[in-house]
Amino acid sequence: MSWVTLRVPASSANLGPGFDALGLALGIYLECRFRPSDRLAIRVTGRDAETIPTGPENLIWQTAQAVAGDVRETLPPIELEIRNHIPIGKGLGSSAAALTAGVVIADRMLGLEWKRPRILDEAARIEGHPDNVAACVLGSVVASAIDSGGVVRVVRLEMPPRFGVAVVVPDFDLPTSKARAVLPDAYSRQDAIFNVQRAALLIAALAAGSVSAFPTALEDRFHQPYRAALVPGLEESLALRAPGLLGCALSGAGPSILVFYERGSEQVCDLIRQVFALHGRRSEILWTEVAASGYELRE
Repeated sequence: MSWVTLRVPASSANLGPGFDALGLALGIYLECRFRPSDRLAIRVTGRDAETIPTGPENLIWQTAQAVAGDVRETLPPIELEIRNHIPIGKGLGSSAAALTAGVVIADRMLGLEWKRPRILDEAARIEGHPDNVAACVLGSVVASAIDSGGVVRVVRLEMPPRFGVAVVVPDFDLPTSKARAVLPDAYSRQDAIFNVQRAALLIAALAAGSVSAFPTALEDRFHQPYRAALVPGLEESLALRAPGLLGCALSGAGPSILVFYERGSEQVCDLIRQVFALHGRRSEILWTEVAASGYELRE
């Protein structure tokens, strides 16, 4: 078996009110090459390469092994070359991309011949929620849920052409476990209604390309208010208003901030960078597009 090349996009989840339900794929990629080997060999280059394990504890390999265990097969050792472009620990779905890569590699190495819906079901089962992995598998904007039988139900939308997205990435990490720990165990009826209204409004606005629904459509009471103390500048960024700025949202669990803007108004993204600077934090703007496709596998 010759080298097989795999590319998986980064993702941003929640999109404000769509906690654990909405996500979008970003044109920033985890790239892998793999082939059978007589022993496990992992090499890593690219962004944050020093933080990615090169031994059996590597998340891609661990996930591939988990899939093999689920189907009662033995995964042969592989030679795996990883080139990473996704910031790690920044809320851009680096772990979801690795999980997706692991499932796809196991499928290919074991000859399972799973279709994308089955790949997605397995990745979501391992991840625990479908929003990031649905974007990794299908691309574009996705709304997803896991039904009572463990099957992911997902609807894919195209981003309106007049809308652009960028990500402002600060110079500090925020572990997902820490960001989850600050969330309450229950919400009031008022807060639940608030988020349901805005999540519905956001989906409708994206489907119709409506500017007038913003920034209300990105408001949230489920996670961002509780995480604001962990992300200096988040509260001010969410409150920003400027011509051409549709609104901001914490990207996943953070600390990166996803910016929606009208094309031609790219300069509004620098406002978020300035907010971070006022809090003594450096940041960078990742100019990206919504990835039209999910993972890509090439012989």
